[in-house]
Amino acid sequence: MTFTFTKTSIDGVLVVNPRSFEDERGFFMETYAKTAFEAAGIPGEVVQLNHSRSVHGVLRGLHFQRDPYAQAKLVRCTRGEVFDVAVDIRGGSPTFGKWVSLVLSESARNMIYVPRGFAHGFLTTSDVAEVQYSVDNEYSPEHEGGVIWNDPDLGIPWPISSPILSKRDAGWPRLAQLRL
Repeated sequence: MTFTFTKTSIDGVLVVNPRSFEDERGFFMETYAKTAFEAAGIPGEVVQLNHSRSVHGVLRGLHFQRDPYAQAKLVRCTRGEVFDVAVDIRGGSPTFGKWVSLVLSESARNMIYVPRGFAHGFLTTSDVAEVQYSVDNEYSPEHEGGVIWNDPDLGIPWPISSPILSKRDAGWPRLAQLRL
């Protein structure tokens, strides 16, 4: 099998570990195969590819897109290391307000699948990190939303207390204040 899909404590969020083939030249791995992902219960198709580069201490998130532009994401760190978080914001979900975190890294070559209905963010814990993510719907600025990274109701144990934030990310509301 080319991929291992591992369930997390929140339904729909999966850790994806691709099989890597290594030799003296380096490595090769598939990072997506529609048939394998569909067999694991991951629907949809990739319609947009995103790539970010951040320095140590940068926190991006917690972001989401509202319907009809909601996005599922397949996220991987291709350089360095990040602390990645997905927060369930699906109305009526038994795990609403719960979160899953995972360290994604260049060396682990792991990925996380974040379904629609989740806020997502990551903190760069290495000197520099590059994160690439594939999404199943195009970005729409009018449908973007966010949750403040340090919402005390969420209690996410970010590994840094004073991250570098954009003005937008510093101004998101708490989850309890969102109108979803």
